[in-house]
Amino acid sequence: MTRLKRLLLSAALAASLPLAPAAGSDWNDPQEPFAIFGNTYYVGPKGLSSVLITSPAGHILIDGGSARSPVQIAQHIRKLGYKLTDVKYILNSHEHHDHAGGIAELQRLTGAAVLASVKGESVLRTGLANSGDPQFADLSPFSPVANTRAVGDGETVTLGPLAVTAHYTPGHTQGGTSWTWLSTEGGKTASMVYADSLNALSAGTFRYSGDPAYPNARADLEQSIARVAALDCDILVSAHPEASDLWARKAKQGQAGNSAFIDAQGCRNYAALGRAKLERKLAEEAAKP
Repeated sequence: MTRLKRLLLSAALAASLPLAPAAGSDWNDPQEPFAIFGNTYYVGPKGLSSVLITSPAGHILIDGGSARSPVQIAQHIRKLGYKLTDVKYILNSHEHHDHAGGIAELQRLTGAAVLASVKGESVLRTGLANSGDPQFADLSPFSPVANTRAVGDGETVTLGPLAVTAHYTPGHTQGGTSWTWLSTEGGKTASMVYADSLNALSAGTFRYSGDPAYPNARADLEQSIARVAALDCDILVSAHPEASDLWARKAKQGQAGNSAFIDAQGCRNYAALGRAKLERKLAEEAAKP
């Protein structure tokens, strides 16, 4: 990669990957729910993705936002015409309070089973951060989640006609997971990806270049970046929607319909931004031995 390309990617990364919410906000600005493609809907607030996948046999929800998000998410599900009690599974991308903090309340409202990676599930059960998390020094606890179950890497969660597959993508956290499934609309079937964060963020003294709290952090994140880039990926939604240009694509939905969300390069572009961020993080750490 040329130096110019690295600089351009770093600039794009700074604009697209959220480092912190705007002052006075926690990414919970209101957002109307909307169809993405086929039986897949966006039901989260503006800055925290939450996706509903529907079927006659019941529904699957991915991510629950922060502790402030469940009111919006529940309202959105109802507004789309679906019952909360028909949500049978809640899946988690990673075990931080801004993506898992609302799960306990949503689990209470729906009665759903909550599924996450092995490392993620252990945090959801307690609400207490893993001491090996790169952001451990800045993390807040969240409400412990009932009725949790760990899923393996590559395991497919099925519910009637739905089949959603877990892809372990650690590095941002130890329990990071991306999820894939198929949605069909107008005779076209799209490969859907809910991608976990690929952002090399750290707090305190943690170093991606080598840290005893999580020695494999760099290698894990590099592998996760490569894994997301290689996924079958027609439509990408990332854990923070702006990181995958969801709002730019949403702006074209009025003219192009739901095909506006199709971007065959989406996962590769998202992975490239994550790679650039990791390179920048490693350079920063090398400059501060």
